[in-house]
Amino acid sequence: MIQRRPNNLTAPLSGAALLALALLFLNAGASLAEPAKLAVRGDGIQEGAPMPKKFTADGEDQSPSISWSKVPPGTKSIAITLTDPGAPRGTWWHWILFNIKPDESKIDRVEKVAALANGVMQGRNDFGKTGYNGPDPPPGKVHHYFFRVMALDTVLALKANCNKQEFNQAIQGHVLAEGDLTATYKR
Repeated sequence: MIQRRPNNLTAPLSGAALLALALLFLNAGASLAEPAKLAVRGDGIQEGAPMPKKFTADGEDQSPSISWSKVPPGTKSIAITLTDPGAPRGTWWHWILFNIKPDESKIDRVEKVAALANGVMQGRNDFGKTGYNGPDPPPGKVHHYFFRVMALDTVLALKANCNKQEFNQAIQGHVLAEGDLTATYKR
């Protein structure tokens, strides 16, 4: 003889069970929430417009000044990247800059050194170099370059000259807010 267990799925939940379920759903929602948005601006860079030549390999190849809107409470550091997802070999990383103090709202032309005097660090880009290297696409199609500013809830425990995989792993689950500025470039 088979005994069946009573089906309690239709039984009313206790107040404690309802509270536990509500907290579970709230926590799940919080971890799945999209990061808040930051407004990002660049020195002479207009959203969707061509990158000024001075910020490319055809010019001075110097990083532009980048500024951003106020970061959310709980921000411990800020990171900036520049990528080209349309590069022939897949997304090409031009810049990794991290551990900018949370009270900063702008960076100016950054030297091509691994560790700056103010504690900011730079990773190794896909050119195998430290710091910023601007657009250097092959002739042909228009490429899109994404400056991304991220407010993080941690100071990254990475060494200067880290690579993009180390950087991406370190920021997982730590992005409170982010914003992009997109520029184009074509040869």
